[in-house]
Amino acid sequence: MTALNSFAQNVSLGAHYVVHLPEPDDFAFWRERARQLVQCDVPPDRVSWVEPGGTGDLFAQEGPSRGEKRLPVPESGARPVRASKRFLSLAKNAALHSDPQRFALLYRLLWRLQSNPRIMEDKADSDVRRIEDLDKAVRRDSHKMHAFVRFRMVEDDEGGEHYVAWFEPDHHIMRANAGFFMRRFANMRWSILTPRGCLHWDGEVMRESGPADRSEAPSGDPTEELWRTYYASIFNPARLKVGAMLKEMPKKYWKNMPEAALIPDLVAGAQKRESAMVAAGASKFGEDVEDRPETLDAIDAAIHRCRKCPIGALDNHAVMGEGPRDASLMILGEQPGDQEDQAGRPFVGPAGQLLDQYLQKVGLDRKAAYVTNTVKHFKFVMRGKRRLHQNPQAKEIDTCRWWLEAEREIVKPRVILAMGASAARGILGKTVSISKVRGEPIALDDGSELWVTAHPSYLLRLDGDARDRQAALFEADLAAVKERLEELA
Repeated sequence: MTALNSFAQNVSLGAHYVVHLPEPDDFAFWRERARQLVQCDVPPDRVSWVEPGGTGDLFAQEGPSRGEKRLPVPESGARPVRASKRFLSLAKNAALHSDPQRFALLYRLLWRLQSNPRIMEDKADSDVRRIEDLDKAVRRDSHKMHAFVRFRMVEDDEGGEHYVAWFEPDHHIMRANAGFFMRRFANMRWSILTPRGCLHWDGEVMRESGPADRSEAPSGDPTEELWRTYYASIFNPARLKVGAMLKEMPKKYWKNMPEAALIPDLVAGAQKRESAMVAAGASKFGEDVEDRPETLDAIDAAIHRCRKCPIGALDNHAVMGEGPRDASLMILGEQPGDQEDQAGRPFVGPAGQLLDQYLQKVGLDRKAAYVTNTVKHFKFVMRGKRRLHQNPQAKEIDTCRWWLEAEREIVKPRVILAMGASAARGILGKTVSISKVRGEPIALDDGSELWVTAHPSYLLRLDGDARDRQAALFEADLAAVKERLEELA
């Protein structure tokens, strides 16, 4: 009786095969056994994959004594096993994931590839989506290991330097990343300790050892104070994005990084440091930081003289804000347009007319608000005899914050409505996504609130359903600001 016929008889009797992997990251071992099982026509529901320590799929937890059989041997000349390059690429990483079902998933996909070679192209397939998710998680974990391993120097028994790092991977990535650290720190003697196992490099030979405990890693070394000083000096508050930072550097890694202890204070003081940077920039252009105008008339006169950025050097006129000195609401745009530049007043062109319509629609009185722009001059490029609007650059917006902050100090609005990303940057000092921050107040250091919406000119560039949707959002934002002002009254 051939091995295949013997296997067919076993299947008819309900035989089940259990594969015990020698290591949780042994993709080569899985690949050989999987190829063997496919060639013997063993379907996925007849195989369980068990990691060291007994973890595996749910069926395997019943134990090898219940229906387990020795793996069948394929006949000589058995059909070759088909596996696409994309499958193999994803499978090598997915095998390193901590999901106990990963090897069953890989075998199920390999089995299905035999009858459907293009299954990996089906983005809607649940198995394909799952292997992509596992691959992505493992790659991310490896990236974090490369970025957040911090070596600390200790003396060995002979008084030599040895560098030790502690890291807590989410997946079985230690061996897969050994080569990266060996190449990068080839001339160092180092150890990386993890709860899943340890790596040791003596400059010539890589050695492994069993799992370690956090207490076995050193807590610091003399060079860390120098590193913290360097980190604090290169921290740029103007480019701070807390959400993005936490996404790329989750707090779980902070305890292993000496610079992480500085982060809360650096974030808390970011706005103050950024204001100092802007003030320093103002001094560079000849403006004494102590000479900030104390009245709106003084600001008006000063911005007409301002040449701190290239916009002020164009053939244009500064446009000052207008409205009550004690207005509860400040409406903030990007910059004057062509008509505003000629009239010397903010929001009198098409965008201003549309704004007036929606303010009236929700019951907000423009005359009761202080209306101004982040950038005080019209930035344009000539096309024949026409002046075409150009968006101000981040540096130009940040330079003009000097005047905007002076207006805020005098008017002291309780609510600021920033229309457009440039206007929001003028207040926050960083660029934000309107779709992510609109509809909710952002607390500012002076006790006021920032509400962000689209600029009316954006609505003018749309038509059809797109304009209707954005107009509804714009109206809702203005209505929310009105309601908030009533609550604060």
